[in-house]
Amino acid sequence: MSLVRLNIKGISYSQTQNGAYALILNEVDGDRKLPIVIGAFEAQSIAIALEKEIRPPRPLTHDLFKNFADRFDIVVKQVIIHKLVDGVFYSSLICERDKIEEIIDARTSDAIALALRFKAPIFTYKNILDKAGIYLKVNPKKENEDQDSILVDDMVVEEIEASIQESYMDKSLEELHTLLDEAVNNEDYEKAAKIRDEISKR
Repeated sequence: MSLVRLNIKGISYSQTQNGAYALILNEVDGDRKLPIVIGAFEAQSIAIALEKEIRPPRPLTHDLFKNFADRFDIVVKQVIIHKLVDGVFYSSLICERDKIEEIIDARTSDAIALALRFKAPIFTYKNILDKAGIYLKVNPKKENEDQDSILVDDMVVEEIEASIQESYMDKSLEELHTLLDEAVNNEDYEKAAKIRDEISKR
């Protein structure tokens, strides 16, 4: 399976999920966007890493991880978003120490927050982008004006959220409740929030 490199396009506040944000990744050699729902803490951590001017007075959790890794000569070489199950993305950190490579499982939001701190590239597989990638209709003039902004337009947010929720629309209420129980048991609260929102709409 071929890897596709991604860049961070921006972060938007979710209009439908309280305390949730949408992280938008952009295909480097194409026009597709990959939207991922993340929590407020991870959104803040990613935003701080993107905004070079902001320096928190004490290290955030991801900064602590970076300081710890630096002290023990561990480098995050790249991040790979390798799996998509029921709208939830799974990622791996490819790390290296003393020329020995290790693969560590991570939540996608944490993996991207760390990729920014290590200046590591972010990749996904072509089949994941084919399945979850979307084309956004963005005004080119506006895009140029807002090039330095990490916040994404509200209209874009609505389009992204519609696409995120789509994967649950064909499930019955019984299936949704089963998925919700599984998500809570696995402590996958991002997924649980999305399923809960779909149940509420019914």
